[in-house]
Amino acid sequence: MRITRRVALRGAGSMLALPFLESWRPFIAVAAEGASVGPPLRMAIFTVAGGTVLEAWKPEKIGKFDKLPTILESLEPFKEQMTLVSGLSHGGQVTGCAHTTCAGLHLSCGGKLSVDQAAAQAVGGETILPSLEMGLTNHQTRFSYRNGTAVPFEMNPHLIFDRMFKGRPPMVPNWTTRQAALAQAIRESATSDSVEQSVLDAVLNQANVLRRDLSKSDQRKLDEYLHSVRSVERRLELIEARQRIETAEAASALRAPVPTFPPHAHFEGYVNPWMIWRNPERHAEFIRIMSDLLVLALQTDTTRVVTAALGEDNAIFPGVVTGGTEHQAHALEHNGNAPKNQTPNPVAREGCRQIHAWYTQLFAEMITKMQNIDEGGSTLLDNCMILYTSYMADGGHGIQDYPTLLVGKAQGRFKTGQHLAYPVGTPVANLYVEMLNGMGGKVGSFGDSHTAEKQAFNGRLPGLSEQLTDRTNTKGR
Repeated sequence: MRITRRVALRGAGSMLALPFLESWRPFIAVAAEGASVGPPLRMAIFTVAGGTVLEAWKPEKIGKFDKLPTILESLEPFKEQMTLVSGLSHGGQVTGCAHTTCAGLHLSCGGKLSVDQAAAQAVGGETILPSLEMGLTNHQTRFSYRNGTAVPFEMNPHLIFDRMFKGRPPMVPNWTTRQAALAQAIRESATSDSVEQSVLDAVLNQANVLRRDLSKSDQRKLDEYLHSVRSVERRLELIEARQRIETAEAASALRAPVPTFPPHAHFEGYVNPWMIWRNPERHAEFIRIMSDLLVLALQTDTTRVVTAALGEDNAIFPGVVTGGTEHQAHALEHNGNAPKNQTPNPVAREGCRQIHAWYTQLFAEMITKMQNIDEGGSTLLDNCMILYTSYMADGGHGIQDYPTLLVGKAQGRFKTGQHLAYPVGTPVANLYVEMLNGMGGKVGSFGDSHTAEKQAFNGRLPGLSEQLTDRTNTKGR
């Protein structure tokens, strides 16, 4: 078949008009079956820098929490809504730029897709934004990956707010009616018998005829393009349906409190993160603002997947670090995490502990706000799965025994109030499999959960969602 310019243009136009009906089948089924309604589960990842100081992070006791270690003390009111997981590690060797290598492993476990983007693929079709990435914009902030390409993080809160709410007020959904109304709107659109719908059917037949005369390589390209077009149409239809529902709810809906930001000029000159992180007060201000945006994004169901990178290895902490003369996090991390057969500097290690206790205090402020947001008999925290962690296991570029804390009841998906200890070397990817399944996916593997040198437990974490019992060791697990 000779493809002329006229044929190509006609084909391009037809492909841009393909129907989205099949993509909406799950929503139609939900509306038809009258499924239960209520707040959805959301997932957030709150990442800081420099790993942790293990003896001040990991409880000595395995099983039900007793007294929390010093880094986590500010989370004491929430310990019954937390699960601390120890022993999780990344495989392989840290080579080249260690910080970049650790960042690349952090959420993707060596694969081309990060856990947050995998979750966005599963649930992102139900919200205005599939996911939201906020925080650092330096070379280390390459945590989120989609098809092997790093997803950029945004650090200007005004741009994040505009992206979320440009043209729409920040309203709190009425969860007793919202999901059913959205499904109904999609069903009505999908079952309409309009002239446009008939034209789309005819165009699809033409596209199928064209496909038969293409090479296998071109068929794959065409299929990928058609899939992309369906995704765009699906997003557009969702946004239109959401706008109609939000307009109908506007008169009676609650407005979410909007954070007070400093003027735009306060942030627009921050090409270099040093403008924030050389001053702990500015650093804390930045984390609080980003945390407020994270909470607002989840509360308004603008997205159900948020990744926040809010730490910085090069930050300076005068006043936070109270001992010695060194206040730069990076120097303290290396001096406080000595290589094998060398003794770490105890003053530097204490400085690292103080920095991580400082980060945790700011994280606890965010958790408190989530606990205080009512969602019709449950709280926002009840309906969230929040991973508090670091992109390195320790400041010496370690990748063994990561600081891993799940916060929030996750609607009962996981057993909380406990410390689960796994053999050091158990893949971090196993946790991500559990998290993705907790979000409603049907995931058998992720990253290197089945291929790591120390792969364990068939790619899962036994006990994370099982009945809690006190344990004193992990033998036989």
